[in-house]
Amino acid sequence: MAKAKAPRRTLDSYTVKPINKTIKAGDCVLMRPADQSKPSYVAKIERIEADARGGNVKVHVRWYYRPEESIGGRRQFHGSKEVFLSDHYDVQSADTIEGKCTVHSFKSYTKLDAVGNDDFFCRFEYNSSTGAFNPDRVAVYCKCEMPYNPDDLMVQCEGCSD
Repeated sequence: MAKAKAPRRTLDSYTVKPINKTIKAGDCVLMRPADQSKPSYVAKIERIEADARGGNVKVHVRWYYRPEESIGGRRQFHGSKEVFLSDHYDVQSADTIEGKCTVHSFKSYTKLDAVGNDDFFCRFEYNSSTGAFNPDRVAVYCKCEMPYNPDDLMVQCEGCSD
């Protein structure tokens, strides 16, 4: 006879011991990659679960992808702190959380006085199986029709010299 799966319960919040930060559903976090030479992964917490005794804490996450992780890769207009909210969901150990971060809307990101290490922005949703973006186009800010990269101060367009 198969062993019954231990019941799990949903937690409202959980304090990640190594970083001494409390997380809850809706928070964005940095997660440790298996390959330490890669940057931390960015994820949005959907749900937190623990076993009946409150141990073995798992987080259900929705991944953000960096441009270089998407089909088509990084493009000239992608900002260095840009991420795409994907349709890729996963369950991870809460022990892999390295810290909390903030994923801003594009508009609020461009209005920040100072961008910290834990600030990112998202202007697209990304379908990980098809490589499609939603929206499938972005506003352009120049006659040459290049989208705005918030990392570049645009005084004169390098492409069209306007």
